Formats: sequence, C-alpha cells, structure tokens
Amino acid sequence: MREFSRIFAGDSLDLTDLGTEGITAEVAETGHTFEENGVLKAAAYRDMSGLAALADDSGLVVDALDGRPGVRSARYAGESATDAENVDRLLQELTAVPEAKRTARFKCVIAIALPGETVQTFTGSVEGTIAERPRGDGGFGYDPVFVLPDSGAPFGGVTMAQLSPEEKSSLSHRGIAAAKAARWLRSLKDRSEYN
Repeated sequence: MREFSRIFAGDSLDLTDLGTEGITAEVAETGHTFEENGVLKAAAYRDMSGLAALADDSGLVVDALDGRPGVRSARYAGESATDAENVDRLLQELTAVPEAKRTARFKCVIAIALPGETVQTFTGSVEGTIAERPRGDGGFGYDPVFVLPDSGAPFGGVTMAQLSPEEKSSLSHRGIAAAKAARWLRSLKDRSEYN
C-alpha cells in the first residue's frame, strides 16, 4: 500500500486497502502466469468489496532456470519460506552458471477490476542479472541479488537493494506497470460514470 500510495501520489485517487474495508479473505494464486494471478485477485476483491480493485502479481524470471522462480517467487524455497531462504535456493541453483548466463528480469502485472467491466492489465519489467551474493540493505525479496545492467545508466551495476525507495519506484517493474495503470485511470476522468 505504501508503494502504491507513493506511485499514485497526485492522481487524486481515494486509495484504501483490504484491512480498512474489513476483508480478510485471501485469494489463492492458482494461475500459471502473473497476469492470471493478478486478474484472479483483482476480480475477487472487486466482487468482495463492491469497489474498483487493483491487484498485482510479480516475481523474478531467470533465463538459466527456464523462467523459475516465476509465479512461485515468494514461495520458491517452500510455502512459508523467508526472503533469505528464497534467495539462498536461487543462488544454489545458479552456482555453476557463469555470470554471462545469469540473465533475469523482474516482471509485474497490475490488474484493475472496475465494477461491471472486464479486468484491465498493465505489465512492467526490468532486465538485469543475478549476482553471486546479496548486496544492499533495501528492498525485499530478490532485490539484494538482482543487478541492474551496467549500460551507462545512473544505477547500472547496483542491486535493487542498493537503491532508495524513490529510485527503485522510478525504474522498477512495479513502477513501470503502475505508471501505465495510472495513465489509464486518468483517462477514465473523461467518462461521466467515473467523475
């Protein structure tokens, strides 16, 4: 909620969350793709709340692991695994993989379900590589081992965990998807039923 509040700041959206709305049900992420899981959650929470609902699903896709951990990113080392345990499993599986083959991307799909309408989706991704060991204290999940490309960009060669929250939002997969979603939400202001 903090991240989305920061991303949508200035868009005059009245954001709320599940706890505030008294919703405690968890929607099972049974989809095989980030898009399927985002749509499942957004549609279910829209139906539970009667409000427009935004949900996302995101994770890490590693080429040398045939796309794993993918939709199982948060549960890669087991259903109740910690971030550190997930990172450890990832690094163990990549032990014999040379640096040039450790390409990966963070991917996020944001789904927005408006009452009575088809769910809209917005995708963002950021390319990088997987470091041999964690670096940085910020972020969460796989951020300490996800290295941004060293292509002359201001943050090239650093991990996502070495960025400030503002820096991360400006270039993250979630930030990219959210910017697309925000543009679409702004376009609704021209529709009388959303004024």
